[in-house]
Amino acid sequence: MTPANQLPKASDRRSGRIPAVWLVLISIFSVQFGAAIAKGLFQLIPATAMVWMRLVTSAVIFLLVVRPRFVGRSRGDWLTALGFGVSLMIMNWAIYQSFARIPLGIAVTIEFLGPLAVSILGSRRPRDLLWVLLAGVGVALLGATPGRLSAAGVAFALLAALGWACYIMLSAETGRRWPGLSGLAVASVVGTVVLAAPAIIQGGSDLLRPEVLVLGVAVGLLSSVIPYSLELIALRRIPPRVFGILMSLEPAAAAIAAMILLAEYLSWTQWLAVLCVVSASVGATRDDRRPAEPTAI
Repeated sequence: MTPANQLPKASDRRSGRIPAVWLVLISIFSVQFGAAIAKGLFQLIPATAMVWMRLVTSAVIFLLVVRPRFVGRSRGDWLTALGFGVSLMIMNWAIYQSFARIPLGIAVTIEFLGPLAVSILGSRRPRDLLWVLLAGVGVALLGATPGRLSAAGVAFALLAALGWACYIMLSAETGRRWPGLSGLAVASVVGTVVLAAPAIIQGGSDLLRPEVLVLGVAVGLLSSVIPYSLELIALRRIPPRVFGILMSLEPAAAAIAAMILLAEYLSWTQWLAVLCVVSASVGATRDDRRPAEPTAI
C-alpha cells in the first residue's frame, strides 16, 4: 500500500466523528480565511511572492507525506502533470492578483464563473440556460458598482476562473495517471518552479524575514494542505453532488472572511450578486452526474 493511500484512510479514522458536511464547510472557510490573511500581508510581501510561498509549503508537505512515484512515468503522465501544475499556478496567482485590487468576496465570486461554466457546458441541459441567466444577472449587478472595482482586478479574476476551469478539466486525467494526492504534489512542484523567478525577484530579502516565513507557511496550510485533505475525506462519505453544492458556498465564505479579517463590507447589490452566482452554481451542480473533485484554490 502506498503512502498516498494511507493518508486519507488514517485521516478518515481521526475525523470519523466529524460529519462530512462539516468537513467541507471547514475546508471552505479554511481556504477563504487563508486568502484573507494573505491579503492582509500584501504590505509586507507582494502577492506573487505570497502565492509562491503557499505553493512551496504545499509542495514540500505533499512530497514528504505522499512521496509520489516518479520512476517509470510516461511522457503523457508528465505532460498531464505539467498542464495540471500550470493551471493550478495560474488559478492561484491570478486570484491573488485580483483580490489585491478588488474586494476578496467579489474576486472569488467572479472566479467561481469558471467551475460554473464547466458544470453547465458539461451537461447541456436546456434548463441550464436559467443558471446562465442567473449568473449573468450576478455579473451585471457587480458591474453596477464600478466605483469599487478596477478593470485589472476583474480581468485577473476572470483569468483565475479560466485557470480553475482548466484545473477541473485536467483533474480527472491527472487522477487516472497520478493516484491519490500524488497528482497534486507534482502539480504543486510544477507551480513552484514556474513561479519561482518572478516571486524571488519581487519578494527579495523579505522572503527570508521570520514573520513572513511563518505566515507564508500558515497560508499554505490553511489554503491548500488542510482543505484538500478534508475534502478528500468528505468525498468518501457524501455524494459528489452534495459536495458540489456545498462548494458553491465559496463566494459567500470569501465575503464573510473578508468582512471579519479585512473589514471589507460589500454593498447590498454586491451581496445580491454573490447570491445569484451561488444560486446558479447550486442549480447547475444539483443534477450534475459527474464525479466531484476536491479544489485546491
